[in-house]
Amino acid sequence: MQYNIIALFTALLSVSLLPAGFAADDILIADFEKDTYEPWIVAGEAFGQGPAKGTLPGQMNVEGYRGKGLVNSFFKGDDSTGSLTSPMFRIERKHIAFLIGGGRNPEKLTIELLVDSKVMRSSTGPNDKAGGSEALDIDSWDVSEFAGKSGVIRIVDDAKGGWGHINIDHIVQTDTKPSGSIKDAERVLRASSRYLHIPIKNGAAKRVVTLLVDGQVLVRNDIELADATPDWWATMDLSALQDKTLTLRVDKLSADSQALSSIELSDTLKDAANLYHEPLRGQFHFSPQRGWNNDPNGMVYFNGEYHLFFQHNPYGWGWGNMHWGHAVSKDLVHWEELGDKLLPDAMGPMFSGSAVIDWNNTSGFGKDGKPPMVLIYTAAGNPTVQGIAYSTDGRNFTKYSGNPVLPQITGGNRDPKVLWHEPTKQWVMVLYVELQGKHTIHFFNSPNLRDWKLASITEGIPGSGYLYECPDFFELPVDNNSSEKKWVLLGANTEYAIGTFDGVNFKAEQTKLPGHRGRGFYAPQTFSDIPTSDGRRIQIGWFQTPTPGMSFNQSMTIPLELKLQRTSDGPRLTFTPVKELESLRAKTATFERIEVKPGDRNPLDAINFELLELRAEIEPGEAEEIVFNIRDAMIIYEPLKQEISVNGQRAAAPLRDGKLRLTIYCDRTGLEVFASDGLCYVPMPFNTNADNRRIFFETRGGAAKVEKLQVHELRSAW
Repeated sequence: MQYNIIALFTALLSVSLLPAGFAADDILIADFEKDTYEPWIVAGEAFGQGPAKGTLPGQMNVEGYRGKGLVNSFFKGDDSTGSLTSPMFRIERKHIAFLIGGGRNPEKLTIELLVDSKVMRSSTGPNDKAGGSEALDIDSWDVSEFAGKSGVIRIVDDAKGGWGHINIDHIVQTDTKPSGSIKDAERVLRASSRYLHIPIKNGAAKRVVTLLVDGQVLVRNDIELADATPDWWATMDLSALQDKTLTLRVDKLSADSQALSSIELSDTLKDAANLYHEPLRGQFHFSPQRGWNNDPNGMVYFNGEYHLFFQHNPYGWGWGNMHWGHAVSKDLVHWEELGDKLLPDAMGPMFSGSAVIDWNNTSGFGKDGKPPMVLIYTAAGNPTVQGIAYSTDGRNFTKYSGNPVLPQITGGNRDPKVLWHEPTKQWVMVLYVELQGKHTIHFFNSPNLRDWKLASITEGIPGSGYLYECPDFFELPVDNNSSEKKWVLLGANTEYAIGTFDGVNFKAEQTKLPGHRGRGFYAPQTFSDIPTSDGRRIQIGWFQTPTPGMSFNQSMTIPLELKLQRTSDGPRLTFTPVKELESLRAKTATFERIEVKPGDRNPLDAINFELLELRAEIEPGEAEEIVFNIRDAMIIYEPLKQEISVNGQRAAAPLRDGKLRLTIYCDRTGLEVFASDGLCYVPMPFNTNADNRRIFFETRGGAAKVEKLQVHELRSAW
């Protein structure tokens, strides 16, 4: 009797050690828990000498494997290649099941079953473009037709470049088909309404979701589908697809997933009752209705509207699935979102770029006397190339059939900024190119936006962020003097160079000049084609405030007017809020010609504004510090040092005519602070506390004279 109890305990223990979801009589082929692959045969470098213990250096977090080890061919990076071959075994069950992750390449990244030396079954990973996840998932083959025969498992990595690796773990023979997932699950429906609503679960495993229209692939996205209750609903605009047959195909779904069945068609936005009034929504900073945004793109003025395109992931809270979102405004304050205009395609996701109006129709894309708006973008596939799309109405866009217009130079070429150079009557493209480990800006010329030739190359500074990606390039007068102009070449971190440009060569006179002095401001662009009667150079940047718990993430800065102002060190950029923002002022508290001493009662104590604009002109007098507390964000000015600190971020801010001139905008997404007539711009993204509307003003170490202090309550732009 004792023997039977021990035997039963041993049997139960052996069952508990099997991978979840497999029966007791499963036959383990490999679990990769040893220090070496023996008795498997290793070839090449990709797999190392033994199983990986999880994530390898330089790799995103690997999860979903069993035990402590797995096959991970990221050894020495994505460019290493090799194979791993099992000993021969007898096929004794109906299915072979395994965990798989990594790159998607049916020809070069595979796990294979060989019978009689022929490949009879094969699977690949889920990822073939930027983004994605390193999570492993269950896959299986029906091998019942090979019962009694001998087989060999071979794992192959013959791929290089992004996602050039494969992850495999726990290979077993089983008579029970794993119920973990359904491959290529589909739902067919007719586009009978304007919107398609897709359930999203933040942090869920990303699934490859393919949209087919009348049987033809339109777009593929990596989406964190909600199998049950969603965190939020992503929206796909079907306006251009009305009455067509749509097929949604998901690469893998759990057998009990409700993701496909819960997708809804509607003519109204789902959960729209609180749209634009969510707790963390910036009220005068643009953000998309749903999903992630980063870089502003394609900023152009056309037909009485400012067009703002932007890097957009419509189907996720985080970065990925790069589309070009699109919004328009007549006043730079109130924005209308128009949906995504550039979708990922066979050339890759749609990375950053610019837009121009081809007034002379040099491209030939114009029609019926209407000049085309032309978008110039990076298609970030393999290879990474530059493409164009065009429109005559600013609403409907067609990708040029001759794309790419510029082939890959290196894998690190991106973010084309295009402008018309009137003196030489040609188009100029300014392109970031990572060349031999250096940041460079390549200048190209074209007569028609379709045919480009290299004109010159400007190098950044090795080891520096200077001139790193997302370049902008424009000419400005110095001190509003039309007879003296300089060209500004600006990178994503807003460091810039000033010099001259003849249509071919940019000659820098001063380099690596600091732009903004704050945090969380990146990849700004300026509008092209603003009428000469206006003459302003207006910039918008990416304002990096995460919004956890919301159905959207990140936003844009307020629009800024750029000028060149002469200083003792030479011309310098100034950043100031555009005058159109004044339209948001609701009511104003004004203080004039008052003296504020240390220990005085807070003059702003009665103000209780959530959204505000503060403008101050102060003679520092004997004050050692001039202090504003805006909803617990500390702005401290030190007259002796002529420096300002915003939440600990310090910057030079010289007095102007002996006075501190300060402008502060406060939204739910943080502060934008302007000092020294715009020579000092300090963006500071953070989530304000809804319950804290405290505004405090004081001096320390001595008295200061307030010439004028105004606090404007602002209305929401939505």
